[in-house]
Amino acid sequence: MSGFFGVASKKDCVFDLFFGTDYHSHLGTRRSGMAVYGKDGFNRVIHNIENSPFRTKFERDFTEMKGNIGIGCISDNEPQPLLVRSHLGNFAIATVGRINNIDELVKKAFAEGATHFLEMSGGNINATELTASLINRCATIPEGIRYAQSMIEGSMSVLILTPEGIYAARDKMGRTPVVIGKKTGAYCVAFESFSYLNLGYEHMKELGPGEVDFISAEGVQTILAPHDEMKICTFLWIYYGFSASSYEGLSVEKMRYNCGDMLARRDHTEADSVSGVPDSGTAHAVGYANRSKIPLTRPFVKYTHTWPRSFMPATQVKRDLIAHMKLIPVDELIHKKRLILIDDSLVRGTQMRGTAKFLYNNGAKEVHIRLACPPLLFGCPYLNFSRSSSELELIARRKVMELEGENYESKLPLYVDPDTEEHLAMIEAIRKELGFTSLKYHRLDDMLEATGQSHCKFCTYCWNGKK
Repeated sequence: MSGFFGVASKKDCVFDLFFGTDYHSHLGTRRSGMAVYGKDGFNRVIHNIENSPFRTKFERDFTEMKGNIGIGCISDNEPQPLLVRSHLGNFAIATVGRINNIDELVKKAFAEGATHFLEMSGGNINATELTASLINRCATIPEGIRYAQSMIEGSMSVLILTPEGIYAARDKMGRTPVVIGKKTGAYCVAFESFSYLNLGYEHMKELGPGEVDFISAEGVQTILAPHDEMKICTFLWIYYGFSASSYEGLSVEKMRYNCGDMLARRDHTEADSVSGVPDSGTAHAVGYANRSKIPLTRPFVKYTHTWPRSFMPATQVKRDLIAHMKLIPVDELIHKKRLILIDDSLVRGTQMRGTAKFLYNNGAKEVHIRLACPPLLFGCPYLNFSRSSSELELIARRKVMELEGENYESKLPLYVDPDTEEHLAMIEAIRKELGFTSLKYHRLDDMLEATGQSHCKFCTYCWNGKK
């Protein structure tokens, strides 16, 4: 994933830019950068943050950079923001999204006169550079943004820093959020709505799907109106969004309480305690405990001071190591206890298998696993929050293949439906492999009901394969 933050201020903006960008560190661990525009023109810095957090790497830059307008980005893939010189003028660009048709777009660009793209380590083309090249095909930046979004298969939200201000664009289906805050003499734009609260900003607006706004120290102007249709990623609330954020007026923390509540309504398991896998599972567990009246406890605590979120590293070995090393047992709350453990999701199953083994090894009598979303059966084609290189890395998908054979794909709708025997057989196969006492998933209809909003505005592709 990636996250971005921008500021346009009548005063120097670097303080707000530095801390606002840092508040997006949960969304990426590989590259980060800031770009500002001031009396000396553009100034940009990019650092590798794989082995050191954002604030440590940018501490010196924080004291040296000056400017009234700036953008910053935390990325798990390409380095950004990029500085671009084109017929549209000089600008810096940062993006959040995913391009599935990169090869096709590069081929088209070469056919229309482009001469080269810089190659990153690993041989990949920087998706932000490709987006900039598409924007530069048009006569104005807003036209270029709309053109780029029309050509990109996937999703693409954009911040573009110019000497006059910042263009902010939400992806055409609104899959990821773009929000604007305001305070006296300054405006900011962010992925995460909580990121500007401690900086003195108050919430102003959320951009709609495909909307393009121009932000300066004087105000915010809508340049291109939003589209009507929205498909925002539901997994924002379930997992990777920060718990203090709100999207589309729906609190992440409150949504997770609601999910846990609805899980408990359909579950009558007897247990000594309920706990969440920290951090995102904790709020789901609060909702479950409040509804079930089973005590909420913390049978293990998480040592997070030096460890990143476990979905971020590139290899499964590193992901499993991080998940294991962060969990510290509390023996008195585990030994001879019947535990209900709630997590946001089950992707490959390796980490949850390790967690269950961890609890059994520390004396747990029973380990009942509850998941805050349905089985993940389809890889996301829109966002880069999952590192699965094949859909068969998804444990639910793999179990369907084992149950049905090589020509299993036509049978997937039967496994999506929570009321079929096939669905129950898949869950039992997962439970047996991972060694849980019992296993239950959230139903898709219940999960959407927990939002309290129109179901049609949420993307549910990873659970039911419907675009």
